[in-house]
Amino acid sequence: MKNNLSITSRILVAFASGALIAVFFLPAWRIDLFAPQYPEGLMMNIWINGLSGDVEIINGLNHYIGMKHISVDMFPEFKYLPWVVGFFMLLGMIVAITGKRKFLLYYLILTVIGGALAVWDFYQWGYDYGHNLDPKAAIQVPGLSYQPPLFGHKRLLNFDAYSFPDVGGWVVIGASALAFSVWFTEWYRHRKKQIV
Repeated sequence: MKNNLSITSRILVAFASGALIAVFFLPAWRIDLFAPQYPEGLMMNIWINGLSGDVEIINGLNHYIGMKHISVDMFPEFKYLPWVVGFFMLLGMIVAITGKRKFLLYYLILTVIGGALAVWDFYQWGYDYGHNLDPKAAIQVPGLSYQPPLFGHKRLLNFDAYSFPDVGGWVVIGASALAFSVWFTEWYRHRKKQIV
């Protein structure tokens, strides 16, 4: 029993893993572009299995500087991301049902690995997208690349580009933070018992 999670912790882990269902219905990431000719801004939403927003307008603009055409087909991740999210939901429920602290630790380790891989993959895509330009593009600025920001703000020619989690992404971040909070609470509780 000493290695088991409390009932409250198990409920919180179940809630955190269940909350991941939000990314099936809400966009996970967003990229916003603002320029004098687009003061209202252009937006691209990235879901776990697709894209939405002003994608075609962005493609039209990017064509002039030689960037690739953005399409769902250029992201093989869209084919397996729903399965990855489903796996984390299932694993979280297993943690909640069994109440094993070691399973929660495995869940958190996999969460860190998955998050790191997602960031690396997004960076790699952005790097290729912003550096691998068509040499026959209408507008060419020697030495300039157009890699979008991984997170935050970046100036690209006359555009201000912003990249941040969207609603679904914040749900994933919040669920992960809740699972980590449960772990540290349980660790502190068991440590306190050992001292006493």
